[in-house]
Amino acid sequence: MAAPKLTLDHLRDYAVARTLFTPTTLPRAIQKLGFVQADPIRAPARAQDLTLRHRVRDYRAGDLERRYAGLQVEEDFFVNYGFLPRAHHALMHPRTPRTVWTKARWRQAHAVLAFVTERGAVHPREVDAEFAHGKAANWFGGSSNASTQLLDAMHYRGLLRVARREGGTRVYAARAVDAPLPDAATASARMDALVDLVVQKYAPLPAASLGQLVSHLRGGAPQWAAQRAAVLARAKQRLAHVALDGIHWYWPAADKPAAARWQPDPGVRLLTPFDPVVWDRRRFELFWGWAYRFEAYTPAPKRKLGYYALPLLWHESVIGWANLSVAGGALQVDAGYVDGRAPRDAGFRGGLEAELDAMGRFLGLS
Repeated sequence: MAAPKLTLDHLRDYAVARTLFTPTTLPRAIQKLGFVQADPIRAPARAQDLTLRHRVRDYRAGDLERRYAGLQVEEDFFVNYGFLPRAHHALMHPRTPRTVWTKARWRQAHAVLAFVTERGAVHPREVDAEFAHGKAANWFGGSSNASTQLLDAMHYRGLLRVARREGGTRVYAARAVDAPLPDAATASARMDALVDLVVQKYAPLPAASLGQLVSHLRGGAPQWAAQRAAVLARAKQRLAHVALDGIHWYWPAADKPAAARWQPDPGVRLLTPFDPVVWDRRRFELFWGWAYRFEAYTPAPKRKLGYYALPLLWHESVIGWANLSVAGGALQVDAGYVDGRAPRDAGFRGGLEAELDAMGRFLGLS
């Protein structure tokens, strides 16, 4: 029997089913995802927790932070900031930043590194108290502790690692110095592996989105920024692909998007704006025919969906959104629908009720 002709519906179902896998343990879920994007906003929980709650059995908000020190994962920048297995983290290091430090800056860094090494793990306020670096301008026009900025920069350069968090604040430890930069062949292999990691998480990808994510790798591996064009060209040769309505799509070569195994479950799910299902706004519009926007940084009068609208997935379709908050120990829900009203379907009503109950348990509400 001939294989079915691949359609956009196949790609949509494949996109949903492959990432919303059967819930497993926290370490296995992180390994399967390859990378979990982080965001500090809690509405009603952080993005990393909202992502993992669908993929980890009995997950509760804050479990990743509580268990981080015992997991084989690292906090760092990849295509954006988040958590990834140490084997994936090692592909990006030693990292050579695009900015060059002065001798004075290096003296500051070496002094702080010696202090952190002696203490074992330090909170930024301990460094600030010890060195009194003062204040410095930050990227959004305000000011912050210069010690905090230095610690962030040392973390990015691989001199420090995040040992744990205390009240959401990163506590740093010294990181073993990496070997010298690899030769050209090894560097190319590492970049290919990083691209495969991106594709494994976000597939199927329109060509423009694949190029965008490869471009984002300059944040995680700036030392190989000049290789991005060659890496992208190799990826397009290596990955499975199809052209539909003039758009080229890419996914891991071993996958068959038209296979019967890729069937989204019939439940209702509230997804974080950073979930792999909805992260790619270009793909979102192609799959579901409407524009989802993250409006936390949009002035309130200009918001159309809300401060932290969670896309509402039912079966294989994102049919609306909901803004959630907690007041008086109870979950408050403000939902909107693309068609203007909720589906008149008992299955949807039951699924939404089950999802809101699950959200309450995840948040620790009675």
